[in-house]
Amino acid sequence: MLRGRGDDFEIIANGCFLMDTSDGRSERLLIDAALAALPYGRPAPSVLIGGLGVGFSLVRAVSQPRWGRITVVEREQAIVDWHLDGPLGRISGAALRDPRTGVLRTDLVAHLHTTTERYDALCLDIDNGPDWTVTQDNESLYSPAGLAACHARLTPGGVLAVWSAQPSPGFGSALRNAGFRAVTTEEVAVARGVPDVVHLALARE
Repeated sequence: MLRGRGDDFEIIANGCFLMDTSDGRSERLLIDAALAALPYGRPAPSVLIGGLGVGFSLVRAVSQPRWGRITVVEREQAIVDWHLDGPLGRISGAALRDPRTGVLRTDLVAHLHTTTERYDALCLDIDNGPDWTVTQDNESLYSPAGLAACHARLTPGGVLAVWSAQPSPGFGSALRNAGFRAVTTEEVAVARGVPDVVHLALARE
């Protein structure tokens, strides 16, 4: 459900708040941190953005000329429609028309397990994070099999960036057990409460 709140919009799934248009710092950090972690000499790196959401991550990626192919995976047709023909088009319209951008209307977890494509970066934001999933099916993304699929879809030295509504120390251990290295966490400062974070890890060379 898309719900208006003043000048902003909220996306609600299964009665649970997912995200809104009021800030966007953590969604932009997801892209910025992944790009910063890539070796600068890598020409036109490709990025898969898991979850279109309110469009902040896609808009950030398109604003950075260093990115090459930008693939967005979104399983909910309603969200895609809100961007193509609805009120979220004011945020994402230009980004969706960028020639580097492609949208796949499919399930992210299924795509990671079935595609043969490889990406220089995976920027994943399909739920509230490893420890707080709204959709039960999304739990498999953070499982050993899901992280192995992420690793397989990355080019050597590629970056996995995962958004979370709260820090997850256990997820860092899961990333290392899945063969990732240089596992770090970046936080978005908040006035009070638990910060949003981006978990980062590099695939083996």
